[in-house]
Amino acid sequence: MLIEHFLDYLRNERRYSPHTIGSYRTDLYSFSDFVKERFRIEDHSDVKHNMVRAWLVSLIEDNSLGTRSVNRKLSSLKSYYRYLLRTGNVNTNPLDKISQPRSKKRIPRFIEEEKLDDLLDNTDFGGGYTGSRDRMIIETFYQTGIRRAELIGLRDKDFDQYGMMLRVTGKGNKERIIPVGNAFISSLKNYINERESYFGNTVKTDHLFLTEKGEKLYPRLVNRIVQNYLGMVTSSEKKSPHIIRHSFATHMLNRGAELNAIKELLGHASLTATEVYTHNTFEKLKKIYKQAHPRA
Repeated sequence: MLIEHFLDYLRNERRYSPHTIGSYRTDLYSFSDFVKERFRIEDHSDVKHNMVRAWLVSLIEDNSLGTRSVNRKLSSLKSYYRYLLRTGNVNTNPLDKISQPRSKKRIPRFIEEEKLDDLLDNTDFGGGYTGSRDRMIIETFYQTGIRRAELIGLRDKDFDQYGMMLRVTGKGNKERIIPVGNAFISSLKNYINERESYFGNTVKTDHLFLTEKGEKLYPRLVNRIVQNYLGMVTSSEKKSPHIIRHSFATHMLNRGAELNAIKELLGHASLTATEVYTHNTFEKLKKIYKQAHPRA
């Protein structure tokens, strides 16, 4: 099956994560089922551009999907047909004439600096290993802007206290270096000391953050920790690791950081993904203008 060959390619050569491969599988089989049912097409080399358009319309109308979700599915199909063209399984690409539906740019939500400062400086995280770990997780998210999966994947060797930097493996196994300050280094060293005191020599993994049983963290636990503590300082419905990532980028820009520098720190593939944060900066400028200008 061509789809499975493509998924093997993503897994073995592109080193995509199981989650990403699962999304590709869902998208591609959805399209394959659609053209079979609607057009009686089973050979993917017989697919025409009008069939792809019909599929896109069905996604928007029948499933009430947002533009962002539709574009993600379309991106999966484009990658698949580029692969088929390169491997000689098709002679023409039916997606050459297909444009992505335009989507509205969502302004990322973020938490104010004062609230995150209050959380890290004044909140009682509790004593012992879990309290130290939970505080360090929040601080790592805010100090570095990394993603949840990147935090879970951190290992002891990724922390260089003398070089004052953190080595992070992001999407597509791309590695980037994030500088950290003295306060972060001090907090991390305290956490590691607390961890070693709690576990001793019983840990069998070199991951930086661990469960109470000494195992690698899992996404639901990280979400639960973040939601619990963000709930102490904000009433926002969104209380996720990604909100702290948004806050990191927004606060840096508000304090004068260059957009390209934010792009590198966040590990974005293109500047377009980073530009959404300029909307937040503009909103702050409008607020300052209204407060400061005598005729505003």
